[in-house]
Amino acid sequence: MDRTRALRATAIAAGLFAAAQLVPLRIDHPPVTGSPEWDAPETEALARRACFDCHSNEGTVPWYGHVAPVSWWMRMHVRGGRWKLNFSEVDQPQRDADEAGEVVREHEMPLRSYVWMHPEAALTDAERARLADGLDRTFGVAVPVP
Repeated sequence: MDRTRALRATAIAAGLFAAAQLVPLRIDHPPVTGSPEWDAPETEALARRACFDCHSNEGTVPWYGHVAPVSWWMRMHVRGGRWKLNFSEVDQPQRDADEAGEVVREHEMPLRSYVWMHPEAALTDAERARLADGLDRTFGVAVPVP
């Protein structure tokens, strides 16, 4: 009897997983309408490496980002990230551009869950400091004095 229940539970889980694939919640990539005037090429390179997948319209979606329910979770994070700061739409007001350097400096960004899946986004302490200062300069925020 236990084997029958296990098979039934497996069949139900597989059916739910297959049905979830029919809900087309994907990450969209609208056109770039405005790019920042970066303070330095290094700031742009670090931002592209650690921030752009969630904070721009130019991010890449890995294969597992097309599989529900992971795609739903990723879409929610990307939409939230773009809502706060979108490097591809700086021609429009950016809600949290003035805090970008601070959240990088305080290790709030990039998210640990993102770095876990994208180790190339991990920042050394020196890179983190340079990116934070560069974001502050790019968005016209006073760079903190150590």
